[in-house]
Amino acid sequence: MSKPAIGAGTATRLGDGDGPARGQRNLRAVKIQFITGDATDPIGDGNKIIAHVCNDIGAWGAGFVLAISKRWPQPEAEYLKSRGCLTLGTVSLIQVNPGIWVANMIAQRGIRTEDGVPPIRYAALRQCLGILAVEARKLRATIHMPRIGCGLAGGKWESVEPLIRIAIPNTEVFVYDLTPIVKSKRDGHVHKHH
Repeated sequence: MSKPAIGAGTATRLGDGDGPARGQRNLRAVKIQFITGDATDPIGDGNKIIAHVCNDIGAWGAGFVLAISKRWPQPEAEYLKSRGCLTLGTVSLIQVNPGIWVANMIAQRGIRTEDGVPPIRYAALRQCLGILAVEARKLRATIHMPRIGCGLAGGKWESVEPLIRIAIPNTEVFVYDLTPIVKSKRDGHVHKHH
């Protein structure tokens, strides 16, 4: 069930039963297109959702959120109004321009690695992605994102990418890197080239 969020602009807080059931798989997994560019300036025509990961403690001020706040004040304002009731696995969808929404996905527990466990919570991210898929279908929108959960949240892209492929069927997904990413033939690891 969708719940209206309190805040400026058009925002919807989603969760608590939205999206595919946990463990549900769709064999028509999405094709991800990798783009060198800025995820806050999404490519293409039509409706677009810019998705990113937020923490559950109300800390906004580092990482990709700085780029979002520089462009639009509404996602930060909406997030900060929700302090104290941020729940892992929920999404706030905020319209920032005609045809553009930002999805604040709560999939990070705190902001620090504790006992060797990074802040990213993959189960919560999977739930958020399921909700995102439902909303993208409703809006007939493409989905745009940085390599979510792999910056300050401490996640690994090799764990995040399969979640995106399974959770977001039949929707175009664009993943943005500010600098080109190249897989080394020597060691098989991903390296950023500046």
